[in-house]
Amino acid sequence: MDALTQARVDLAAALRSACRLGLSEGVCNHFSVAAPGLTDRFLINPQGLHWSEITPGDIVTVDLKGNLVEGRHRVEPTAFFIHARLHRSKRKPNVVLHTHMPFATALAIVEGGRLEPASQNALRFYGRLAYDDQYNGLALDDAEGDRIAARLNGGDVLFLANHGVIVCGETIAWAFDDLYYLERACMVQVLAQGTGKALKRLPHAIASATAKQHAGERAQSDLYFAALKRLLDRDEPGWSRL
Repeated sequence: MDALTQARVDLAAALRSACRLGLSEGVCNHFSVAAPGLTDRFLINPQGLHWSEITPGDIVTVDLKGNLVEGRHRVEPTAFFIHARLHRSKRKPNVVLHTHMPFATALAIVEGGRLEPASQNALRFYGRLAYDDQYNGLALDDAEGDRIAARLNGGDVLFLANHGVIVCGETIAWAFDDLYYLERACMVQVLAQGTGKALKRLPHAIASATAKQHAGERAQSDLYFAALKRLLDRDEPGWSRL
């Protein structure tokens, strides 16, 4: 399978798996990946399709100006102005996953909401987080897309005030693994804060060292994503049709 086709398959697998895990919202939100071998294009899920029904053949290709290059579906405007601007930003992330997943979004809608270094899963993201504390409505122009991209500021994860989160990564498997564990970390923190007791935050030395340990376990991310595709093969025949 060539790299471009593999990217379509992996993107469809990520979208379907996100739906199975409760990370999607209606037919909104988008996952995108830079098109292998094409410096000015990226792949993204189309407008109007539920993530549970998307196949690799539904994935569309757009250029960095937001023009549809290939595909049988349209793309939602906010996808252009968030994903296109991120892919063409100075950071140029290869993979961009944007969701309104509930527990991460819960932290984004409280005053001063931050993912605290209090759980092992949260330490995975220590030193990798960025926050946009200003909400400007729907991202429907280049200026807002550029403003959001600038807030990433070298991080991998961006919490969008009153909105949701963006996770960036080198590969679809790695970014999806981060997306999954981000929601788990946020869930545990929200539940812990619901007890009314103070969080037991970990010191910088421990948090930093543990983050480095997490970074050295990317083979585990690949294994998890391969397992998710086996589950799709088992439970949703035909999901990978082109």
